[in-house]
Amino acid sequence: MSALNIFELKPLSKMMKVPTITFCLFAAVHGQAQAAQLNGEQKTIDATEQTTDWQLFNQSTLDINNATATSIALAASTLNMNAGSQANDVRATNGSVVHLESAHVTSNNPVFGAVRLEQSAAFINSSTITNNNGVGLQAVGAVSSDDGSSTQVSNSIISGTAGGAEASSGSQMDFKQGTLVQGTGVNSFGLSLRGATATATQATIVGQGSGVSFTRGRFDTTDGKLVLDQSVVEGKTGSAISVRASQGLAPVVEIEVRNGSTLTGGNGNLLSVTGGSSATMTVDNSRLTGNVVVDGTSTAHLTLQNNAELTGQLQNVSSLNVGNASNWNMTGDSQVGVLNMTGGTVTMGAGDAFYQLNLNTLAGDDTFVMGTDFAQGKTDFINVTGEATGNHNLLLSASGAEPVNPDQVRVVHTGGGDAQFSLINGPVDAGAFAYDLKKEGTDWYLDPETRTKSRGTRVVTALFNTAPTVMYGEEASLRARMGELRFEPGQAGLWVRGFGNKYNVSESSGTAYTQNQRGFSIGADMPLVDSQWLVGVMAGHSTSDLNPARGSSGTVKSYFVGAYATWMDQESGFYFDTVAKANRFQNEAKVSLSDATSTKGNYNNVGGSLSAEFGRNIKLDDGWYVEPYGRLSTIVVQGGNYSLKNGLKVDGERTRSRIAEAGATVGRDIQLDSGTIIQPYLRAAMVHEFANNNKVAVNNQTFNNDLSGSRAKFGAGVAVKLSQNLQMHADLETSSSNKIDQVLGANVGVRYSF
Repeated sequence: MSALNIFELKPLSKMMKVPTITFCLFAAVHGQAQAAQLNGEQKTIDATEQTTDWQLFNQSTLDINNATATSIALAASTLNMNAGSQANDVRATNGSVVHLESAHVTSNNPVFGAVRLEQSAAFINSSTITNNNGVGLQAVGAVSSDDGSSTQVSNSIISGTAGGAEASSGSQMDFKQGTLVQGTGVNSFGLSLRGATATATQATIVGQGSGVSFTRGRFDTTDGKLVLDQSVVEGKTGSAISVRASQGLAPVVEIEVRNGSTLTGGNGNLLSVTGGSSATMTVDNSRLTGNVVVDGTSTAHLTLQNNAELTGQLQNVSSLNVGNASNWNMTGDSQVGVLNMTGGTVTMGAGDAFYQLNLNTLAGDDTFVMGTDFAQGKTDFINVTGEATGNHNLLLSASGAEPVNPDQVRVVHTGGGDAQFSLINGPVDAGAFAYDLKKEGTDWYLDPETRTKSRGTRVVTALFNTAPTVMYGEEASLRARMGELRFEPGQAGLWVRGFGNKYNVSESSGTAYTQNQRGFSIGADMPLVDSQWLVGVMAGHSTSDLNPARGSSGTVKSYFVGAYATWMDQESGFYFDTVAKANRFQNEAKVSLSDATSTKGNYNNVGGSLSAEFGRNIKLDDGWYVEPYGRLSTIVVQGGNYSLKNGLKVDGERTRSRIAEAGATVGRDIQLDSGTIIQPYLRAAMVHEFANNNKVAVNNQTFNNDLSGSRAKFGAGVAVKLSQNLQMHADLETSSSNKIDQVLGANVGVRYSF
């Protein structure tokens, strides 16, 4: 029990104006010793003064300069202990003032603090106060009055085996920068408040039991209050802050935790409230870890505001207000009477831990971050026994696993009210599909009837659908270049070409996405001896970026080699082109899931293509020509199976494409005076894709990619013969259908012949 409780003054003592307890005990302890006295006097002592006790009365002043005293008692007087000064005990009463500047007070008193203030004030700087058998610093007030003592402590160490500091009866303690207040004995408190107020700014309070202990005295007229600003409170074996009844008297306290202050309880509790006590705690711009435990007879009201964060379990908390940009991270099942949200967040566990939040009522606008294990049908659960009002957002954790009976996954129960619950970022990704919420009675479940493809499914199916457009984009560059060869048939040459393509694929194909391709190719060709054939080889690389879903992406890196041949009869104008090509693909999926997390996966595969084009170059007057043609091409790409890191399993069959194209090119050869020949041209064609069954299994759910159908294609380009040996070429094309649009295809290159 605190010394403040043992020696509490009774009303009769106050009425009879009995001398203070301090002087009664001083006389008892030191009655045999002769004490030096000052009565209305001023005295300065230094190291030459004999060590003795001192008693100060009636506005006396004692200045101690680098001197040593034993016990010092003062009533309505002033004590100035300056640098190097030492004393055993200091007792100040009746409006006295104590100044400690770089001084030391060391006591062994089990009853009173090393420095005790009764309706007095102390200013302590760069000093140490130690009690090896009791409390370091005490500040008490008058019985049944709010007239207490006050202390201002900075850059000092206050310690005691029973406790660091304690205050009662309307007293005020201010601990400032660099101050350490600590209890050093077993089960000691750091700071004890009974109807008193304490503030700590950039200070530390540590107890071997609790850090700060609130109780209530029989004659207290004020409530307890603690303000922490950039400070630390720690209870080594108990709670960081304990609010408890004493002798049947329950305290009512207010706690403010500001600006990065921390609370640490050795028993895991940052705040415990027991015995019918009541606590109101506001956490402002601070991040706390620990539980708030309230017994069945007590109340606790919490507020998180201004980017505050609390990580812990709340047991029997009366109310919780979570303000804008603040967050409560649950670490276990919790019970809160009234939860009021004003733009804050409640995070209900993490990993494979699933918690239940029991509320009497729910109000406001908020976000609940909830864990789920769809494969086992487990989820965090909000249970509101009374009314729920407001608009509430749920962020359910996404999963690559398929849900078991998704219509039975219940996430919210309410006892009534008009509350609305919705999913942040839309339907939650759960395996191959994404699910929204539905309301049944007063409960909220996943809704399998409105499921859509999950973001992971969109990315992986798009990747398997992309290979044909990648290969056709690469081949288009070569086919345009083969037309360029007709400038100077029969000449060998080296060439290089860069190309780019953009495609928009619609949902009707199976998966909607955009594809942006860029790449280059190089090659060499030569005529066959005594023949109208020209043969060549090529190699190249392209990168395609896919955007199949919001925040998600796919990348296809293609490396290819090929061979080609072209034949043209100069007399008739007939020509025949053929291309064979082999590709190796490096495919990567990056998925931004509905819960703002991400996952990824990759696989490699190969593919091959073969195409043939037959047409005729018909010469017209004045350099004009027309070139009708027909083309057939086929592609086969190896399937693949792999998994994303979130467990989504993908198994794609071989991808196939079979295309027929028919069209015509119209152009003109323009001879310039410099000898340069410019050949502009326009092209129009119809393209039909026959392949319509490219299947992809996602978690054994089958999806079909289908780009089949006809589309119109239009192109324009120019070939320029700069000299006998140097030619340049540029080509643009676009096409459209109800499943795939080639927004733009472009390639440009140069050939050197010899």
